[in-house]
Amino acid sequence: MIPDGDILRSRVVTDLAVALEDVLDRRLDGYAVLESRAALLGETDTAADARGVLTFEDGVPTLAYHAGTDRGGPPALADIGAGPHRFDLYALDAADLDVPHAADALRIPPGMPAERLAGDSALAERTRRIATNDHTTDGDALSAFLDNEAAVEDIRESARQEATRRAEEWGFDDAIDRD
Repeated sequence: MIPDGDILRSRVVTDLAVALEDVLDRRLDGYAVLESRAALLGETDTAADARGVLTFEDGVPTLAYHAGTDRGGPPALADIGAGPHRFDLYALDAADLDVPHAADALRIPPGMPAERLAGDSALAERTRRIATNDHTTDGDALSAFLDNEAAVEDIRESARQEATRRAEEWGFDDAIDRD
């Protein structure tokens, strides 16, 4: 499903946050293969049983898959589990990831790997912010707008004022809660 990429790094990492931050800073298109602690210690029947894959679009984690459990999306992150991990990072042309990235069952929220695999909420927030700024489409524009609390509160206040004005105009003063 994912073609072979050009290997950029292959090492055991105890802090996955550093590796995820590097991918984000590079704005990498590609993927990482993670082997869990169980594979490193020889506690699985085969290495494939303990392998997980994360793909990245412009450095933002996009999908997750775990070979041993054949699960994708957020459940795959749980299957990948805590480190240390063997972390093999590959660069790949973004167009080669179009088909896998279309599989909704494998998609993950951008900050989830940083939170669940690295325990780094600041990196998760930074990743979400970059994903929102760089990948806003029409559907994402609504989400970005709804995340803007000040704009939503302005609309609510305008709606309250308009409702109050109309209630007074139509003689429903007793129905208005003025507290």
